[in-house]
Amino acid sequence: MTKVSQKKMSIDRFPVGLEMDVSYPSFQVSLTLTSATQLTFHIKEGPFARTETVDIQVVPLGNSIYAVSWQESDGATVTNVQDYDRGVIHSFATLPTGQFMRMTGTFNITRPADRSSDDRPARNKALVLEAMTTLFQKLDPSAVERLYAPAYIQHNPDIPQGRDALQELVTNLSSNVYYEPGLMIAEGDFVAIHGRIKGWGDVPQIVVDIFRIEDGKLAEHWDVLQNEAPVTEAQGKISMFSSDEAARTSQTK
Repeated sequence: MTKVSQKKMSIDRFPVGLEMDVSYPSFQVSLTLTSATQLTFHIKEGPFARTETVDIQVVPLGNSIYAVSWQESDGATVTNVQDYDRGVIHSFATLPTGQFMRMTGTFNITRPADRSSDDRPARNKALVLEAMTTLFQKLDPSAVERLYAPAYIQHNPDIPQGRDALQELVTNLSSNVYYEPGLMIAEGDFVAIHGRIKGWGDVPQIVVDIFRIEDGKLAEHWDVLQNEAPVTEAQGKISMFSSDEAARTSQTK
């Protein structure tokens, strides 16, 4: 993929239609992203109070981060760094008087975008899938430091806290341990993955692992396990796990 196509794809994800209230330390402003080339701002109170629609230029800076710049009718110039991963806007403005302002504000979305612009679910699912297959298929403990946060929180009472404990656990796993990933569901900073693990117990187990992601690493983990019960067609029942579940992952958010 070329740099040009990467840029185009990122701009296409700019959250057109989104409306939000931004709270800066000294005032509040409402923004409406009417298109990839225009936005409307509305400042209700204070010395900057007014409403204006301006032409903008949007430059993607990374995953869900955009630099949005414009010039207002009075000559003021503004550049916003809109970070949708962290829910903040860093704003840099030069007023007609020459005064330069640097501000950081949090925002509250009052109307969602016309289409989803948040690619965290896809990125987070890829991270979880890499972690589960690297640790519990390839049995590679060296990946723990790269994929897990330093202050990793573990909610399984049978596993000690921390990243070092997880690395030691993987180091000491039997070569019979093998994990099969299935259906994955992701929203925001959370991912749930349904799978089957063999060699962990006396019989294969079905497990749902839930992860919280922070700054691109796995920061917290919960899980629920149960022994797999054999099912035959004569019983008219459906199996607890199927390896083709993973194909449905592309249909989830």
